[in-house]
Amino acid sequence: MATELRLGSSFMKYGTVTSLLVVLLAYWFRSPFQGSGLDERLDAVLSSLLRAESKVGVNSVSRPKVAIGFGGCVDIIVDGVELLNKIGLPPTDQPLHHDIIENAEQLAQSFAYFFAPGAASERFVMNETLFSLLVEASRELPGNRWSVGGNAPVMAGRMATEGCDVLLGGTFSTDFNDVLSEHITVAGNSVDEPDIHLIMEYPSGASWGPYTSRRANRYIVHSDDHNPYLDSMEAFEEKLRDFQPHLLVVGGLQMMDNFPFKQGEREALLGHLSGLLQSASAETSVHFEMASFVDEELLAELLERVVPFADSLGMNEQELPNLLSLFRGSNVTVLSDPNPRVATVLDQMRELYRLVNALHAESGPARGRALTRLHVHTLAFQAMIVTRGSQWKNTMSATAKASLTANRHVCGSAHIDPSKARLIMDESFSVSRRAGSQRIPLEESRPVSCWHEDDYEICVAPVLVCTEVYQTAGGGDNISAAGLVLQI
Repeated sequence: MATELRLGSSFMKYGTVTSLLVVLLAYWFRSPFQGSGLDERLDAVLSSLLRAESKVGVNSVSRPKVAIGFGGCVDIIVDGVELLNKIGLPPTDQPLHHDIIENAEQLAQSFAYFFAPGAASERFVMNETLFSLLVEASRELPGNRWSVGGNAPVMAGRMATEGCDVLLGGTFSTDFNDVLSEHITVAGNSVDEPDIHLIMEYPSGASWGPYTSRRANRYIVHSDDHNPYLDSMEAFEEKLRDFQPHLLVVGGLQMMDNFPFKQGEREALLGHLSGLLQSASAETSVHFEMASFVDEELLAELLERVVPFADSLGMNEQELPNLLSLFRGSNVTVLSDPNPRVATVLDQMRELYRLVNALHAESGPARGRALTRLHVHTLAFQAMIVTRGSQWKNTMSATAKASLTANRHVCGSAHIDPSKARLIMDESFSVSRRAGSQRIPLEESRPVSCWHEDDYEICVAPVLVCTEVYQTAGGGDNISAAGLVLQI
């Protein structure tokens, strides 16, 4: 009996190994058709997205005019793990969220907190000595890159590239003014020492001690002097009157997050900004680009002074539930699922659309604007809600363009190479988490799915996710800007 048991055990043991070898051999010697089938599918989706994007062009004779504020900086882009190793900061055994960074231990805890799930984050470093140490170490790292940074300049650069004339409210050094597009006019003073943002990038599967990143992303730290004060606002406002833009974009307000203003300073700045938005012509659309906020008081002020005066909102999969939680009366959501399902995002978008417009209806049409456009960009897909009959046009093409721009920016190439991309969006998706909701298949020949609900249209497009990452920072700004270009 013992012999039989041993034989059975041996058979199970080696049978399992044999089965595994069969699976591996089947994979290794699979027919070329299976591999080419996936390639052909990516090619088909790419061709269809390019076709959808090209259905609408930008008027090159009468270029659309866009005004974008605020801020500007120098981005230093480095490998985040290499930087922490360079300064000798060991991995923490306690990942924790911190609103601001005051010392190296908090930096390690905060980085670990967002690094493992692969969630984007941005934090103010209160400790100037620590920040200077990080900047100096970054300069010594091989492979570091420098570029014009900040939400407004990045969006301005994309829109100028896509065919717009741009008025940019920002503060730059004269050197960086020289590298901006000829189609960008700067409103703001020049400075000798611009603010520096340190972009700590990491690829999917990167390791730091016991932590492994689930997706490529970045952790950003800054210690700004100029941007929190919206230094360029007065010069921007003055030029705005004559510029008469088709679209006014506001971003970069996260620089105010947990910044040590004097009593009443932030309120005065946001009051001035609110007045600027309210003075915008009815013919000028207004877009507010969200960012990483953790200061609940600041978010509450934005809900009162900025959001009601915007027709359009743009955000990522972290910022959507964060804003929604505040509307619900809950605490700020610091970390959400970095890879949400389509149905989850669409339900959140519907709720945010409803809540913002319900607030607008209560306030009366004399105060502010109805929300008529909502764009959420995630790693796997782009989603837009646009009110039918509103000023926003070409939603299907705009969603396709946003999707393609995600790959172009992250891969660092205007040419999309399917061999360096993959689809991670499901083969089909449910339009809602509610039971019995319709499922929509991902069709290679028509990958952008659009349909009508209530008073709006929804469009969803898959992203050809870049597998050879050049840069994630600035992705949201490029994606949002590209989507807006075709809708004004």
